[in-house]
Amino acid sequence: MKICLNDCLKLDSFRFSRVVACADELDRRVRSVSVLDEFDIEMGVERNGVEEQMVITHMWSCKDDIEAQKTAVIGLGKKGISALVIYLNESGLTTVAEEVVKAAEEVKLPIITIEDNGSITYSMLIEQVMDKILYGENYSENILNNTMFHLLNFEKYSSFPEALREAALQNNYQVVLMTEEFNTILTVETRHVVKIEDAVHAARKLDAFSMTGFTRVDIEGVVTYWGYINIKDSRYILVIVDNEDDYSAAEMTKLARSIELAIGMWKYTPDRDSRAEFIKSAVRGDISFCHTLLDESGLRGKQFTSAFYIKNAGEDATAFLDLIAEYKKKTGFGLLTTMESDEIYGIVYTDSGQERGIEVKNACLEMFDKLKSVKKDERVFHVTGLERLESCVDGFKMINKTARYMEKVFPFKRVFSKYEISMVSDCVYMQSGSQMQRKMYLDLLEPFEREVTQNKGRMLIDTLSTFVLDAGMNSGRTAEFMDIHNNTVQYRLKKANEILGAEMTANRVIPGLTLALALKRLEED
Repeated sequence: MKICLNDCLKLDSFRFSRVVACADELDRRVRSVSVLDEFDIEMGVERNGVEEQMVITHMWSCKDDIEAQKTAVIGLGKKGISALVIYLNESGLTTVAEEVVKAAEEVKLPIITIEDNGSITYSMLIEQVMDKILYGENYSENILNNTMFHLLNFEKYSSFPEALREAALQNNYQVVLMTEEFNTILTVETRHVVKIEDAVHAARKLDAFSMTGFTRVDIEGVVTYWGYINIKDSRYILVIVDNEDDYSAAEMTKLARSIELAIGMWKYTPDRDSRAEFIKSAVRGDISFCHTLLDESGLRGKQFTSAFYIKNAGEDATAFLDLIAEYKKKTGFGLLTTMESDEIYGIVYTDSGQERGIEVKNACLEMFDKLKSVKKDERVFHVTGLERLESCVDGFKMINKTARYMEKVFPFKRVFSKYEISMVSDCVYMQSGSQMQRKMYLDLLEPFEREVTQNKGRMLIDTLSTFVLDAGMNSGRTAEFMDIHNNTVQYRLKKANEILGAEMTANRVIPGLTLALALKRLEED
């Protein structure tokens, strides 16, 4: 409920008060109350300078220092507090100096003085102001009472969503219930200002829903409150939108708990999160269940462009998801994500159409490369440039099968595409099943063991592997990776050519050589 300074001045605790600065600013809203009692004035300003907060003080620490009083007034004024309430008595300030009043007028900070005769304590003032903020003139008109009147009217309403919708309409707020994957399963909208996905993106940046309580987040001028509730032993994200910024954070927290209580009394079960089930099924390779969820999840007829996996996201998961969300907003592709421990799985999809598919594919490739900037020890695996659901599910199968081997084959690489993944997949297959193929490829490197000493052969293969697998057949980068001179790299590659008896970079040589070197790395201890 909106309470302003004029409302507070009518309270009994202000009966000995006087407005000495900015009497024309008394329509300012008051959300909370704090006490400035720090000895260090700058610290006091920093700790109490909260927008729309009433600050009360005796100015004990600077009662004889006009400049310090001005510093406090100017600092608090710039922070946007509602008002500074100064208690006057013989042991502290007996009056507010003209210089201080002038400073307050300059920063448009109302100053209210109270004659401290012992009858009005800090606690009395705080209690009365907070009661006014929470309950207003009439408790029966409180948002909690009005909401519970509807939520517990089992005779009038046939379902919990119906009762919640009427409560929200009557009290000018909105409600969104989401899974932990941020998929919306219940929406009660009373106006349309901000898209839900934009709100999620903004709240993620502030980590609003990792708190134990409900946290206020301003999104493009729209006031929202985020927090967790439990429904039948499962955790959900509840978002309450205060349409006109009418209510306090305390009221919103109590409202959220009241909604949680009503959910239990209605025995309300949220709809299945079909989109979360869809991506989880795709990750585990259950194509049949994915097909059964296509209509329910609204994915029928979509083109599945990319399947991806981010390993070691950890505490930076929000940063990864924020970057992905930026590309989603810019390109307009569809996105499904799910978190498992510290790892992120995702699907990018779009409407069918060749030109659109190419645009989204290119955006995905740029996005995955950009993800390298978030964290240095993460690894991104993606199969991009797809179309059919079956290809997407097969992409996850390949990723799941090869992810733990990829870093051994490509120790310097951080983003792995379908080309590296498919090659390592072939290596894994040869290791486990096709021994004849395995031997055929490893025999390509056999001359390095036969024609030179063991140490020299090992050195040449290491150089050749770095050149082909890590450095993109660039001798300069090879020298950087191995911390040796470029001339040394050139010499070793020339020697390797002689031992192979073929030009290693030739079109007909490089495919088999690359696979042989990858297999060799994979089999090394």
